[in-house]
Amino acid sequence: MNPKVKEWIHVLQEQSSEPLCAYIYDLEGLQKHVQGIIKALPVSTSLFYAIKANPDPKMIQALLPLVRGFEVASIGELNKVREVSESVPILFGGPGKKDDELEMAIRKKVTYLHIESLLELKKVIRLAKREQQPTQVLLRMNLRTNTLPHTKITMGGRPSPFGMDEYLIEDALSLLKEKENTHAHLCGFHFHSLSNNLQAALHVEMIHYYLQKVDEWKKRYGLDIQVINAGGGFGVSYDDTPEFDWECFTSLLAQSEQVQSLGNTQLFFEPGRFLVADYGYYVAEVIDLKLSQDQYFAIIRGGTHHNRLPASWGHNHPFCIVPQERWLYPFERPEITKKGVTIVGELCTPKDCLHSNALVERLRVGDTLIFKKSGAYCWTISHHDFLGHPHPKFYYITEGNHDEKSNDSFQILNG
Repeated sequence: MNPKVKEWIHVLQEQSSEPLCAYIYDLEGLQKHVQGIIKALPVSTSLFYAIKANPDPKMIQALLPLVRGFEVASIGELNKVREVSESVPILFGGPGKKDDELEMAIRKKVTYLHIESLLELKKVIRLAKREQQPTQVLLRMNLRTNTLPHTKITMGGRPSPFGMDEYLIEDALSLLKEKENTHAHLCGFHFHSLSNNLQAALHVEMIHYYLQKVDEWKKRYGLDIQVINAGGGFGVSYDDTPEFDWECFTSLLAQSEQVQSLGNTQLFFEPGRFLVADYGYYVAEVIDLKLSQDQYFAIIRGGTHHNRLPASWGHNHPFCIVPQERWLYPFERPEITKKGVTIVGELCTPKDCLHSNALVERLRVGDTLIFKKSGAYCWTISHHDFLGHPHPKFYYITEGNHDEKSNDSFQILNG
């Protein structure tokens, strides 16, 4: 964690009498992290950022000069990227694209359109011809296999709303070869079978399986394949499980004969969580401590309406405590020492829990909690307006501004 995060927290609390509740995004750290990721990639591979993990415009802007492009899953996300850049390459995925979304994607010249069904392919062929716009498509395939790594979220290798079963490939190719199709061009295949995989070696095996299948299809159907999009799914650990070993992953890829023999075919990756999770922090002040039937509860200014990930995934979100000495009341300050405490939010529901029975050395009302790994799938998946509590504020660490202590140094965007 960037040590400046804690310094900022002290400054922010000193400047306001309201309980602190904010997101802090370390854009400087994020850029260094992604530079290292890209540097380790072997030849013929490219990195895209899946903005569903965090579509904050400042994150998109920070990654713009580093990644090959962005993956989006809606017109809303497409517009967010185009507001930052009119020319950066875009991959457009998602299983439920509506007619106006497909039309807009074609008009805005997305680089590759992921096709999720035969019906969607028929619509794209028709719209591309009507718009007289050459449209490059990647067929998203759901492979029939039991060799995928096991994760909490699986989107392939089993019955799924995502992609087309591989037995439909001949039907898809037939549609693309029909004389009515004048503007939709097959450029390759898209695979995205799982999310948050922590096993680097198994991830390589999965990619080898993708490459094997594409090689079979190339030979069987005489295909010229320019792109194989292997998706994302690189995991982030929220407990003591070892993190995804990127160095191991890229080393195994570089040694792979299948990767080395790609020739002019490009291998794409489109991670989201793996890029940004560690560079966002959700910070919330403790506003009450209470004991109920032998269980301590710490109530924070905030909760799952700001950071729904722990409730959604059913995990205890990692956090640390930043002690604050300010106490403005004439009565005793509540505190606990060496106790187990459950961290809950301000909502009127028992589901508003971010960490159960955490052992703390010392915790007081007025101290601030930093929930680490809050850069991905935390703010944007949350039910922001439930009960009408104010949104958190947003702060950004960028190169050159994080050593300052005045509020003028902060780039602030109100939630």
